[in-house]
Amino acid sequence: MSFEKLVIFYFSGTGNSKNVAQWMALAASKKNIECTIYNIASIERGSVVPVPKDSLVVFVSPVHGFNYPPVVLNFIARFPRGKNKVILMNTRAGILIGKFNLPGISGVSFLISSLILKLKGYSIAGLKSVDLPSNWMSLHPGLNEKTVLFLHKKHKSEVLDFAEKIFSGQKVYVSLFEFIIDILVAPISIGYYLAGRFILAKTFYASADCNNCDLCIKNCPVKAIIKIDNRPFWTFKCESCMRCISNCPKRGIEVAHGFILSFFLYASALTGLFFYYFNSLFFVIPEGIIGSVVETLLFLLMLGISYRIIHYLMRFKFFERLMVYTSLTKYKFWGKRYKALKDF
Repeated sequence: MSFEKLVIFYFSGTGNSKNVAQWMALAASKKNIECTIYNIASIERGSVVPVPKDSLVVFVSPVHGFNYPPVVLNFIARFPRGKNKVILMNTRAGILIGKFNLPGISGVSFLISSLILKLKGYSIAGLKSVDLPSNWMSLHPGLNEKTVLFLHKKHKSEVLDFAEKIFSGQKVYVSLFEFIIDILVAPISIGYYLAGRFILAKTFYASADCNNCDLCIKNCPVKAIIKIDNRPFWTFKCESCMRCISNCPKRGIEVAHGFILSFFLYASALTGLFFYYFNSLFFVIPEGIIGSVVETLLFLLMLGISYRIIHYLMRFKFFERLMVYTSLTKYKFWGKRYKALKDF
C-alpha cells in the first residue's frame, strides 16, 4: 500500500525529534508524497488539527524517563478518532562509547501511545526508535562533537531506510528483545511520571550571568518558566527538554546538582521525622501504596518550598556563587550545551 499524504506531529526540545520529522518529510518528497509538519508545542490546547482520511500519520517525540513526555501523551489523548495508519517514532539517549553505539531505551513510550491510538480506531503501521545524541546534562556530561556527528549521520540514514520501507507498504516494528527491555523498565517510567519529572524541574536556575533577555521564557515549549523577583523561575510544568539551558546566549542557566543532593539528604531526614511523630501522635500511616503517596507528596511539597527559598537567596552573591560552583554544568568537562545538527 502506498501513501499520497503524510502528516507529521513532533515535539522537540533541542532539535533531535524535529530533525527526524524533517528526515521523514525529505524521504516523502522523494516519493512525491505531500507532507505537512506540525509542532505539537505550537498547537493550542483544545484545537483540532484536520487530518485527511487517506493520510499516513506520524508522531515523533523524545523519550523522557522511558516514556513520551506528558505534553505529547496529552496531545495523543486529545487526538480525534480516526482510521488512519499511524507511525510512532521516538528519539532516545544515544551515546557512543569508543566504537560502540550504546542505544537508549524506549520504555513504555510506544506501549501507552499505541494503546490510546488503537482505542481511537487507528492502526499502528510502524514503530521506530532513533538513538540521537542525549542532551540530558542533568544526569551526564555533554557529548563531544565527534560523537554528535557520528550519531547524526548513522541514524539519519536509518530513518531514511525506515521511511522507504513504510512508504512501500511494509510494516516495521521493534524487536522482541527491545520489547522485553521496555517492559522491564516500566516501573521506572511510572515513577518518573509521578514524581521524577517534578524533581528534575526544580534543578534549573538562572545564575548571575543571566541578563534577563527572557529568551528561555519565550522559547519554553510548555510555558513552564515564569519571572519571579526579576529572575527566571522554573515551575513543576517543566518537561526537562533542555531547550532553555542549551539555547541561553549567556550560559546563564545551570543545573543545581549541589542543591538537589543536599535536598535529598535533609528531606529524607525530615520525612523520617514526620512519619515518626505523626504515627506516634495521631494514627499510623499504612505502608505500601498509601505510605508511598504520602511520602511523595510530602517530598514534593518540601522541594517546592526549598526551591522558592533558594530562588530568593540567589540575590545574595555568596549564595549565588555557592550554587554555581556546586553545579556540574558550570565546568567544561560536564557542561557542554547541545543542539541538534542541521547541516552535516
